[in-house]
Amino acid sequence: MKAIQLFDKEDLRLVELPKPTIQADEILVRVKAAALCGTDVRMFKNGAAGATANHPLTLGHEFAGIIEEVGAQVEIYKVGMGVCLQPNIGCGVCARCIGGQQHLCNDYRAFGINLPGAFAEYVVIPEDAVKKGNVAIIPEGVSFAEAAIAEPLSCVYNGFLKCNVKPGEFALVVGAGPIGIMHAMLLDMAGAIVIVTDLSAERLSICKTIMPSVEIYSGDHLKSFINKKTEGRGLDIAVTANPSPQAQTGVLELMNYGGRINFFGGVPKHLQPVPLDTNLIHYRELIVTGSTRSSLQQYRRVLEFISHGLVKVEALVTHTYDLTDFKHAFDNALQAQGIKHIFVF
Repeated sequence: MKAIQLFDKEDLRLVELPKPTIQADEILVRVKAAALCGTDVRMFKNGAAGATANHPLTLGHEFAGIIEEVGAQVEIYKVGMGVCLQPNIGCGVCARCIGGQQHLCNDYRAFGINLPGAFAEYVVIPEDAVKKGNVAIIPEGVSFAEAAIAEPLSCVYNGFLKCNVKPGEFALVVGAGPIGIMHAMLLDMAGAIVIVTDLSAERLSICKTIMPSVEIYSGDHLKSFINKKTEGRGLDIAVTANPSPQAQTGVLELMNYGGRINFFGGVPKHLQPVPLDTNLIHYRELIVTGSTRSSLQQYRRVLEFISHGLVKVEALVTHTYDLTDFKHAFDNALQAQGIKHIFVF
């Protein structure tokens, strides 16, 4: 089979590998769609733990496909089923795992991170993933590309839940990339008045095309714009859907009393620590949260959102590629061209 593997920093290659074989408690999935994520791009640019010339790593953790083979001891799942995967597999016995937070397990494993990923024609689903609920059957009417996007949408949903959104509240999303637009989708679904800002006019234009109901802003007077829009009250919700310390610092002064902030985008280590005015948090009684990955329950829930048409994730797909065109795909993602980039099989 063909696969895209990371050998070292900026050393990504299309290779030929033997078609995998499975054990009695495993599943073999023939990949139909695998989406590029910001994590894949960062791993390509910076390298990844364990990905070396002697032990290259197949990338890709946002994916969906068809069950090709089922081990003799596997129940429920059958050959020919369309499935998608929540990629994070917890140990199953720690306090976080038994509390439903397997994605925060200290010993978690994930496809495309420390397990062979889905930028390949076939993926082996190990016993742990089969038995712990990571494999979801794709609902009727949901395409493979939509099912692949369920993974980043579930991560967005994790952050969304921390914001306690109420209808009619003013919400700002900083960043109009795929994650930012997904945040805008969920905020809009919850009845918030959504504003999206970004430095890229192209991405803001795409965002407005996808979601005509949101207001977009690009300029140097965001605070004045927010004050006018909210009649001086400030924002109830803010999400930083980018890796910018300036965004994290800047949203604090835009907030209404009792406002909720989600720092969704991680900031690179070389830009840490981020200076925050803690008096703004104190005197305005702000709630500042972070979020990472998603739980199995959150993953299954967003599949329902997609299935029922509550979020139109298919509109996010601006580019599709064959595996052989991986250099073009990564170049476009690095240059922030379009929104969502997907390998299709």
